[in-house]
Amino acid sequence: MLLQNYSKLTLEAGTDEAGRGCLAGPVTAAAVILPDNVIIEKLNDSKKLSEITREKLKPIIEEVALCFKVIHLEPEIIDEINILNASIQAMQTCIVNLNPIPNYIIVDGNRFKPIQNIPYSCIVKGDSKYLSIAAASVLAKTYRDEYMNRIHEEYPMYNWKKNKGYPTIEHREAIRKYGTTPYHRKSFRLLPEQLKLEF
Repeated sequence: MLLQNYSKLTLEAGTDEAGRGCLAGPVTAAAVILPDNVIIEKLNDSKKLSEITREKLKPIIEEVALCFKVIHLEPEIIDEINILNASIQAMQTCIVNLNPIPNYIIVDGNRFKPIQNIPYSCIVKGDSKYLSIAAASVLAKTYRDEYMNRIHEEYPMYNWKKNKGYPTIEHREAIRKYGTTPYHRKSFRLLPEQLKLEF
């Protein structure tokens, strides 16, 4: 059973990101403020839900939320400021674009930076504990998957429609064969180092 809120304040926003460990595509963040005493059946950490369930939940979350925002941060920014800072920046950008601005922020994970003097708490595995973080995780995941499905049409050889940019064997073999694209994160280790055994 997910908890309603952490701070007991009104206008508490939950925020989360998707795509942090990918080799290609953006890191996508979402922030959501839910009304008090809301019930969203089957809502949970997006990683625990099937794609079909996430897609069904997306319009429900968007309809019942007081407000929400989703942001993509592109690979060039990830390469410039690193993935941790990019993830935090994406979540911060979502927060400041909410209307109304929240009184409190709860963040999935253990790292965040202050934004506009709004108090916040980091909650490890918060997406499986609090409704607003779970809602943000579903929106971040579904919006990012849609993005990867679109760019799959541009570069079908990497099969992003299936692997969503994660470092699968298939994805890495495609990088080895076809090289990189503008959507790849150049600061990431795109191919594992080759080890040579000396006898």
